[in-house]
Amino acid sequence: MARTPLPRRADALSQLTGDLGICFGGDYNPEQWPREVWREDAELMVRAGVNLVTVGVFSWARLEPSPGERDFAWLDEVLDILHAHGIAVDLATPTASPPPWLGVLHPETLPVNPDGVRLVAGSRNQFTPASRVYREHARSIATALAERYVAHPAVRMWHVGNEFGQIDFGDEAAREFRLWLRERYGTIDALNDAWGTLVWAQRYRDFDEILPPRRMPYLVNPAQSLDFRRYTSWALQRVYAEQRDAIRATGAEQPITTNFMGFEPLTDLWEWADEVDVVADDQYPDHGSATASSDIALVQDLMRSLGAGSPWVMMEQSVSATSWRAHNLPKTAQRARLDSLQAVARGADAICFFQWRQARTGAERFHSALVPHAGADTDVFRGAIALGADLRTLRPVVGGRVEASVAVLFDWPSWWAAEEPARPTERLRTLEQVQRWHRALWRRGIAVDLVRPGADLSAYRVVLVPHSYIVETDAATALRRAVEAGASLVVGPFSGVADANAGVLTGRSPVLLRDLVGVSGEEWVGLPDDPTPLTAEPHWDSAPATPEAGVLGERLRAEGADVLARFASGHLTGAPAVTRHRVGAGIAWYLGAVVADDTLSAVLDDALDAADVTGVLPERVLPDGVEAVRRGAALFLLNHGDQAQHVTVPGRRRDLLTDADVEGRVALAPGAAMVLIERHAE
Repeated sequence: MARTPLPRRADALSQLTGDLGICFGGDYNPEQWPREVWREDAELMVRAGVNLVTVGVFSWARLEPSPGERDFAWLDEVLDILHAHGIAVDLATPTASPPPWLGVLHPETLPVNPDGVRLVAGSRNQFTPASRVYREHARSIATALAERYVAHPAVRMWHVGNEFGQIDFGDEAAREFRLWLRERYGTIDALNDAWGTLVWAQRYRDFDEILPPRRMPYLVNPAQSLDFRRYTSWALQRVYAEQRDAIRATGAEQPITTNFMGFEPLTDLWEWADEVDVVADDQYPDHGSATASSDIALVQDLMRSLGAGSPWVMMEQSVSATSWRAHNLPKTAQRARLDSLQAVARGADAICFFQWRQARTGAERFHSALVPHAGADTDVFRGAIALGADLRTLRPVVGGRVEASVAVLFDWPSWWAAEEPARPTERLRTLEQVQRWHRALWRRGIAVDLVRPGADLSAYRVVLVPHSYIVETDAATALRRAVEAGASLVVGPFSGVADANAGVLTGRSPVLLRDLVGVSGEEWVGLPDDPTPLTAEPHWDSAPATPEAGVLGERLRAEGADVLARFASGHLTGAPAVTRHRVGAGIAWYLGAVVADDTLSAVLDDALDAADVTGVLPERVLPDGVEAVRRGAALFLLNHGDQAQHVTVPGRRRDLLTDADVEGRVALAPGAAMVLIERHAE
């Protein structure tokens, strides 16, 4: 059931930023407020410098209070008010939250959980993407909206649904899953072979015998689970595409998008990326975590990479506290500013929040907003005014690109398959490893792109594979070509284990990378809770003083690779743990264990040095909490920490935020930011 995606328009976001500069605003829900508040909102938006708001995300029950009964009068007035105040609108289809009548009249539109319990209306997301009735109603309301507002001057972008990530295990999903499987495999014999159904006597006679992976007596077939995840992402993507196409069929020329959720586990964003005109994302880092700033930087690098380097939209973030965590920490205005500037540094040309005015009622009544319950005479709103002013000074940054020499492989199906139960350890988590490896580059001021396995790697001098459980032939070939051409490659443990169906590849591992990395393995084992010591070989000049490993190790033997470190105790005593192999003009490192941070840093530094890749500042490792990113001609310096730090600025530059000259050794106060461009001699 493949679809041919529409070609992404590289200039799509520039349709807005060309005259607006960096877009600034957030979700606006006027249907929750009386009419007299709407004009006040518009006036406050102008005061804050807001130039873009998303309207209508949760308005279906207001737009269609009964089946076929449409009420657009209120929305007509809202759009006219916003346009009169110079505020652009990202108009949403309201299909993420159907009105209760849809589920009452058509209970088959409601999702079913793995235990067979049908969920009911009363919250949001109460739909199954498999339901033909839901999809028909969603297309109908999307078409009606587009027909009415396609030519409205306020509407500058379209926003389909909201945060796609719904899952269903009911009969509607079973029907659509079977159709998807028929398209994928053709015959039931091919499916049985791919899924290995002779294990536990699971062999099927017909596609009609197959169900979603509902609650079972014991473990689910990992191939079935993997395909159901693929199907779920595809089904959600179909819901998006149908509404997008309905909008486009009315003659709409504005960009059309939806809001992603970072590393959301139910949507394969590599498959989604070409379906949107502009990549947009919702980001809610938990600043209670010591690694929040580097972790969200990884998400932002993903968004930029999904758009092939084009500017993207920060569609949602919180201006202070969220309300959905068990314990919600607030942000200061300075923290909200820093989060926003970090996104701009990593490619965002739009900075938006959830939401404009704080809701009085409902589940999000304590979620922060640009206009809080206490009104405009608040630190939060004053911070919004200041942020709007800052973003206006950054117009020279608009359209700029972040150029990266380092690629990190990441793939959703590999992530899904790697975390199925019944593996050597459940402590090895793909995303945690990607975050650790990326964090090491973040601390060095080195830009990173995320790439899909099999992609062309010729633009990169260093390629990192923290954990790719599935490695297919195209990915192995691309990695070999990169190394032969001179790139540094570092591959993490438990990579190249399985094929596309989650079946373990037979032979010494990593089967398809064995010749490239110059080692092969015969066993994967969980390591004890206490760190396992490694012994560095004398010729590993950059080895840390006490290299260690944990979580998982491999029983390897060298087959042409230089052994840099070995296991010093335990089940794997004497086995290689860190190796290096020269291939063509490049070098491939292999880690046969989850090594400690200092050991990982030593290997990555070796790989960076071999490829002559350095950060944007002279410091090899940046001070704690400091982030440095070059976007186009601008150098962003951000201090996420609670201590003042000093860095060395190359050349003479001007800070766009303060118009001050900056040169040489400079101090960054806690929470401070600089956006520096070269000051050319007059």
